[in-house]
Amino acid sequence: MPIPSASFSPTGDPWLLTPGPLTTSPSVKEAMLHDLGSRDHGFIEINRRIRERLVAIAGGRGSHVCVPLQGSGTFAVEAMLGNFVPQDGKVLIIMNGAYGQRMAKICKYHRRFMRILETPEDRPNDPAALDRALAEDREITHVAAVHCETTSGILNPIEAIAEVTAQRGRSLLIDAMSAFGALPLDARKVPFDALVASSNKCLEGAPGLGFCIARRSALEATEDNAPSLSLDLFDQWQAMEKNGQWRFTPPTHVILAFDQALKEFEAEGGVEGRGGRYRENCRILVEGMRALGFETLLPDSLQAPIIVTFRMPVDPRFDFETFYDALRGRGYVIYPGKLTVAPSFRIGCIGRLGAAEIRGALAAIEVTLDEMGVTDCSPYRPLRRTGS
Repeated sequence: MPIPSASFSPTGDPWLLTPGPLTTSPSVKEAMLHDLGSRDHGFIEINRRIRERLVAIAGGRGSHVCVPLQGSGTFAVEAMLGNFVPQDGKVLIIMNGAYGQRMAKICKYHRRFMRILETPEDRPNDPAALDRALAEDREITHVAAVHCETTSGILNPIEAIAEVTAQRGRSLLIDAMSAFGALPLDARKVPFDALVASSNKCLEGAPGLGFCIARRSALEATEDNAPSLSLDLFDQWQAMEKNGQWRFTPPTHVILAFDQALKEFEAEGGVEGRGGRYRENCRILVEGMRALGFETLLPDSLQAPIIVTFRMPVDPRFDFETFYDALRGRGYVIYPGKLTVAPSFRIGCIGRLGAAEIRGALAAIEVTLDEMGVTDCSPYRPLRRTGS
């Protein structure tokens, strides 16, 4: 086939087929070209507008509030765990990937009592196992779960998890980092005490801003729980409720970009529109990669339209670094694998990407494989031992 020319975004940057940071629209980038003081009335109004929009996306008007926080998504996850799980509490972390493991690491740092309920990376969280764990351990006060685990791209059954947690009278904390804005999650149907996400995922803003959407009464109960001043969500909330201002220097340019990103999110049709585009991206990607001989880690029933994990080809001529560099030279950045269950790599479906960019990436992949001399993209399968 003819070699496609390199394809880059309108700003000359490669297309980021990653789980974030990701490709943003030119207008989101342009929004950062202005300088605003953190005490400026216009900036205070932007903060108010962003907080209200985020609560509305979560279906939490009248019951929930939004607390923004400087830093990456992990800052928000750490703040949530440190604030909502008191020192005499105990959190059950249900995990099937690196981000559940990160929550456990955070709890160790803050010396919070915890229990772990783990499934393999290619299997969703098990609500029945959660129910049994909560029934047998009355010391558990909170459950922490990841909605979409980007280690594999798996979608966890957050509605069933929330139902079990509520029935057992415990509090639910959700890492919705890679799902919020693209996958439905309504506080009126999915009871939770706190949910955290960030600006640079499905809402397509710039990195540097995390946020917590919390049930007001649950947030009020966190006073004096925070393990650090910077991560004190209650104190941050009180300050913003008092005068609309941040306690410490806010990422003003990131917030300006996020305000613009939320306008574009609403113009696209909110969760339904944004999620619909990502689902179409995912469909085109998976069908195209399977046509080339690649195998997805997950069946379609478990695959979230956020990032897709592909098993590494068996062909000895396939070298991931060579593959990655060649695609980068053609204008497409993908992601290495993060699995323990199988050698893999990942390709994202989110960001300011559409069908044309996904098809362009597939064309670049096909040419790159031809250049590498790779003819067999089926995955390596170790031989199984048979009984003697």
